Amino acid sequence: MNKPVALVIDDEPDIRELLALTLGRMDIDTVVAGDVCGGKKCLAGQRFDLCLTDMRLPDGDGLDLVAWMQTNASGVPVAVITAHGNVETAVQALKLGAFDFITKPLDLQNLRNIVENALKLSKKKSNEASRLLGDSPAMHELRQLIDRVARSQAPIHISGESGTGKELVARLIHDSGPRADGPFAPVNCGAIPGELMESEFFGHRKGSFTGAVHDKVGLVQSANTGTLFLDEIADLPLSMQVKLLRVIQEQTVRPVGASKEESVDVRILSATHKNLSEMVKNGEFREDLFYRINVIELHVPALRDRGEDILTLASHILRRLGSSIDALDDSAKNGLRNYAFPGNVRELENMLERAVTLSAGSQITETDLAIRSGAADAASVITTGAALGNQIEDVQRQAIIDALEKTRYNKTAAAKLLGLTFRQLRYRIKKLGIE
Repeated sequence: MNKPVALVIDDEPDIRELLALTLGRMDIDTVVAGDVCGGKKCLAGQRFDLCLTDMRLPDGDGLDLVAWMQTNASGVPVAVITAHGNVETAVQALKLGAFDFITKPLDLQNLRNIVENALKLSKKKSNEASRLLGDSPAMHELRQLIDRVARSQAPIHISGESGTGKELVARLIHDSGPRADGPFAPVNCGAIPGELMESEFFGHRKGSFTGAVHDKVGLVQSANTGTLFLDEIADLPLSMQVKLLRVIQEQTVRPVGASKEESVDVRILSATHKNLSEMVKNGEFREDLFYRINVIELHVPALRDRGEDILTLASHILRRLGSSIDALDDSAKNGLRNYAFPGNVRELENMLERAVTLSAGSQITETDLAIRSGAADAASVITTGAALGNQIEDVQRQAIIDALEKTRYNKTAAAKLLGLTFRQLRYRIKKLGIE
């Protein structure tokens, strides 16, 4: 079996020698070049499994080379070497298509991690994004973007309304990339009580606080060598945002009660249905963290914006429920096509599951689907109702009851349908005396 071959482009002989020595110990052959021109000639002349390039070169910079490689050597993962603290340049390289970046002075363990991930990527051929259903132009574009960003190690922020499938997109990015053999650790940031958040994220040592009867591994460490998916990241309190920023920057964590930090190798994916840009403007979300997690943004379209996919999705869901698309009569199909789906794909799933369970006839009708015209306004009623006074409490109560019935009293699903966090819904249920 042939050894992997790496191309190292740097004008400093000492750096070239250090990189070649480190790669040689990993059983990787190395070809070196001292400038952009030499690097392009090498890339045009033979096949490489990865490329490491300095950012500043005598006849150009690494950014130009990264951009050139996307057209002329697109199958070669490239990582750029940047000066310490030059975050803006590193982020720009990731946006241009770089696989990852390495800062000077070189951390050899970090370098090995990056190289190992790059080699896994060059061997990976499967396209997991085909699992994302839909033939609409919006979904074709989303699948192409997933396939592209999965190759990178850049932090990805996934935006979109509740119920659109943001976690599915995150899983596809993980499964399509070089970390697919590592863990995928999803975390709902809105579901962790504030007083437990640091321990849950970073772990703790036995005896570090009352109730800490044994060591605990944090969520970040559990994602080591894999992907940490931070769902509803907008719900993170500012104090935790600072700590998360440090994890992303330094790739280290310190468990509660520990005397030293631990290295971690994780890729960060995040998601929220909220507008993070507006939250930054309002001082509710740290600007520096926003720019670190939002290196590349993927937007998952609402179901109403890809209406041609509704029946395709319905067919898939019905098969999973042991039925078929033929179970829907024409009125049901027309009803689904014309409904706005404020709860998106999750609402479609709940609607069909309820109809299959409760339908008394041989076919499901529009009546069985229980499509209600007022459901699309439920989220806005819940969000703004408190400000309108006691007269609105009955409307709030009914909207919550409707959502609970629609989701068969699954509070997590009901909260997402209403555009609330689980804690917000639980608070309103208690306040309105629903339970």
